[in-house]
Amino acid sequence: MFSVELIGVLFDGYGREGHQAGAAEALREAGLIASLAGHQLVESHGLTLPASTPDRGPETSLINEPALLAMTEQVGDRVATAVAAGRFPLVYGADCTTLLGTIPALHREQPVGLLFVDGHEDTMPLDVSEDGEAANSEIGLLLGLTGRLLCGRLAERLPALERDELAMLGPRDAAWRKQFNVGSLRDVGVWMRDWREVAAEPETAGARAVTYLQQGPRRWWLHVDLDVLDPDVFSAQGLPDVDDEPDGLTWHQLTAAVCAAVARGGCLGMSVAIYDPDQDPDRSDAPRILRFLSDAIAAVPAAMSR
Repeated sequence: MFSVELIGVLFDGYGREGHQAGAAEALREAGLIASLAGHQLVESHGLTLPASTPDRGPETSLINEPALLAMTEQVGDRVATAVAAGRFPLVYGADCTTLLGTIPALHREQPVGLLFVDGHEDTMPLDVSEDGEAANSEIGLLLGLTGRLLCGRLAERLPALERDELAMLGPRDAAWRKQFNVGSLRDVGVWMRDWREVAAEPETAGARAVTYLQQGPRRWWLHVDLDVLDPDVFSAQGLPDVDDEPDGLTWHQLTAAVCAAVARGGCLGMSVAIYDPDQDPDRSDAPRILRFLSDAIAAVPAAMSR
């Protein structure tokens, strides 16, 4: 048994009421606490965020900038404090921009790897972003591939990740990136297995990703964007009334890959994102997410090798 710190994030990248901002509460109502009953649980104090806005901000050109900046700072502080205290942070809710808080905060102490499990590579350059949603660009920002025109607090923390500190599982966004002439990180040396490769050998893909990361930083962070799943098995992803990219992983494949990765040791904590309870009116997806989280955390070695 080890200590898990729960960090719920009530943030929506589009500045909407509800949607991803409602994910943390929906998961709690579905039984998050009970699903992790085998561990010592620590509740992180709630984040204090400004009111959401759908407008793009002057410092970043990104939607919902005031809340984004506050969220990333507070998530980063809570994650770093939890890790320093020997706890396993679980960041749940919101979108992939929680990584803009987590990774820079962890890097303040020493290099850290990132295992990024996502249906998208998230490297959209800010100057061609069609909507200004930060969760399309956070990996590009962390790597320093975009964001050179940023100013202010977020710019001061970036870049915060080297290409050999990143491993990716599950992308299937080649057609979408092609519309914007955005290449693949695989072509510039980032370790990656796309969704077909992961689906074929999920345990092998997960284990090899961590083996790769541990050639450099021994410690690493796990991030899971649930849009890595096939929308036929998880429909509460993406935008309402916008078709999701077809294909993707099954729950079994995702769980097998992540558990094999976590079992290799060195995982500092994890984040799970992109659940939209407004697209899950009967909340049937929430218990399945909790089962996945329970399985993933149960795979963490007892010694929590760091």
